[in-house]
Amino acid sequence: MSTRSKSDPVPMRYCRDLPADPAIRRILVLKWSAMGDVIIATALFEDIARAFPGREIHLNTLPAWRILFEQDPRFQRLLMVDLRDRRRRIRSALEWLRQVRAGRYDLVIDLQCNDRSRLLIGLLGLTGQRIPYRLGNKRQFPYNIAPATLPRPIHTITLGRAALQSGGIPATTPRPVLHIPDRHRARARELQTTYGLTPDHYAIFLPGCNANGHLKRWGAARYAALAKLLHAEGLERIVLIGGPDEVDECQRIAQACDAWLVNLCGQTAILDIPPLCQSARFIVANDTGTAHLASVTPTPMLVLCGPTDPRRVKPLGDNVRTLQADLPCINCYRKTCSHHSCMALLTPPLVLQQLRGWLDPPRDETAATVTPDQGGSTGRA
Repeated sequence: MSTRSKSDPVPMRYCRDLPADPAIRRILVLKWSAMGDVIIATALFEDIARAFPGREIHLNTLPAWRILFEQDPRFQRLLMVDLRDRRRRIRSALEWLRQVRAGRYDLVIDLQCNDRSRLLIGLLGLTGQRIPYRLGNKRQFPYNIAPATLPRPIHTITLGRAALQSGGIPATTPRPVLHIPDRHRARARELQTTYGLTPDHYAIFLPGCNANGHLKRWGAARYAALAKLLHAEGLERIVLIGGPDEVDECQRIAQACDAWLVNLCGQTAILDIPPLCQSARFIVANDTGTAHLASVTPTPMLVLCGPTDPRRVKPLGDNVRTLQADLPCINCYRKTCSHHSCMALLTPPLVLQQLRGWLDPPRDETAATVTPDQGGSTGRA
């Protein structure tokens, strides 16, 4: 017996050429958190916008990410509901349902794909406002368009691209895409002038991460040692960028170096960072959301991984490489560790060796050395 609903326009084969359907006029895209995942999803946003020219596309994300998209021409509306507040969970869910019902969408593309997003999309049907096309990453309720199951572990971009392709949406954008307002580009130029940052003559370090994931940090002493090695190699400036959780870490690095190190931690708005990264020779980063933000530029980047799996966390782009120690305990995702060997084995001289190809040759040549179809290389030390 078929389980297909009479009101469901899509057979349960889970595939459809959505861009060819003229009945799809209004689209809702869901992506809530975390920042790194939201940045990665901007490549998919670009694919969606290109596949549906002239259609009305709305983005449902968290209020914290409004600044990333408030001047984004891909979206005609930002639907903001804070679904993270546990004290207002039911009220927030009802508000989400109210706003989405009012939108009368023809297609919802769920790039969040967690239990909450599936529940909310499913509840829409019970309110009498079922969205005809519901695209997700699993062939299960409430989706009627989704890819076949893929082997794990898997990078979120691979899963997202497979989901779009199941709906006939070409997924070809190679790196994240953000639309940076002119005021942030002007602020980046101001900082470059103030601190003597000549384009292509400085490197950027992103030495922090969320305080709850401190094991992902390579460590202030190692970053300071690497900064000294790079300066001795002739690099004019090293720039530190970070947020409130990283002030102390950046301060320790700065105190161990001389005036050629520029500590911009706490001095940049979130969208000031990509223009600064655009002009850098290269970037060295931990597994942090800011590294994903930097990946909207083609600047070469090395991400140092320890307890997290680079197959899952690497920023998107063929200009990005990862380095990880070859240990049996890597990818443990633990919050505490007595030895932190995964980071200790990544010595500053070893990291310098990985960066040598980016110290001298033109950027186009170094970017071309990474295999594009692998999305950048993953190295083991």
